[in-house]
Amino acid sequence: MEILLGHSPDPDDAFMFYGLARGLVDAGPYRFVHQMQDIETLNRRALGGELHVTAVSVHAWAHLADRYALFSCGASLGDGYGPMLVARPGLDLDAARRRVIAVPGTLTSAYLALRLAIGEFAHAVVPFDEIPARVAAGEYDSGLLIHEGQLTYAREGLALLLDLGVWWGEETGGLPLPLGANAGRRDLGPARLGELDRILRASIRYGLAHRAEAVAYALGFGRGLDAALADRFVGMYVNDLTLDFGERGREAVRLFLARGYEAGLLPAPVAPEFIE
Repeated sequence: MEILLGHSPDPDDAFMFYGLARGLVDAGPYRFVHQMQDIETLNRRALGGELHVTAVSVHAWAHLADRYALFSCGASLGDGYGPMLVARPGLDLDAARRRVIAVPGTLTSAYLALRLAIGEFAHAVVPFDEIPARVAAGEYDSGLLIHEGQLTYAREGLALLLDLGVWWGEETGGLPLPLGANAGRRDLGPARLGELDRILRASIRYGLAHRAEAVAYALGFGRGLDAALADRFVGMYVNDLTLDFGERGREAVRLFLARGYEAGLLPAPVAPEFIE
């Protein structure tokens, strides 16, 4: 069976799917067709049910839980770190919240976390990899960074206003900030989804067990990262919590979505369920 597999063209996702992409883990009866697009595009495609398996923002999943189930592996959790609001020096957080903020998409978890942190604000949706340069050029006053921009923003002369992973940890007594997850279309059925969960987990486990070669592969997907930074970035978002959300991760997802609903930012309450 052909499986359309959507994921971001970023070092952490590349590392996760290295074993699968290179045929180093048993794919069973499936032929995976990798479709690499930015996370907001994947979120929008999932709303239409286009992909069998896809990376999604945890925020976006709240809008498509009726169609997609969450795998228990493949999480991107910010454990004491996360998306960052940055600006040129001289602008503080209070001023930034009154001006237009460049964001990587309104279905991203970063966007929901920022709304929870600072309330309502004017925004412009900008491709995630263009945000640092466009803020540095003065096109926008501040920008919300995801992916490797969290490690490279200082090169653009930008200053940190708010680390949302730190904020969330302080708000929740140390829970990680849930950002991304892997999801499978429910119409595949429980048995097939369970098989796919095992295959995805095997690919993640292979990367972790063969870190040097997997990081070398992932480096080809890192914009402006050298080997050391790529290894650091991968370590931030592919770790034991990626193999399984665990109790902390599950509680973090539950609380993140509950707070989103309580703040009027999600259309309905949704209780996370995980494919085991």
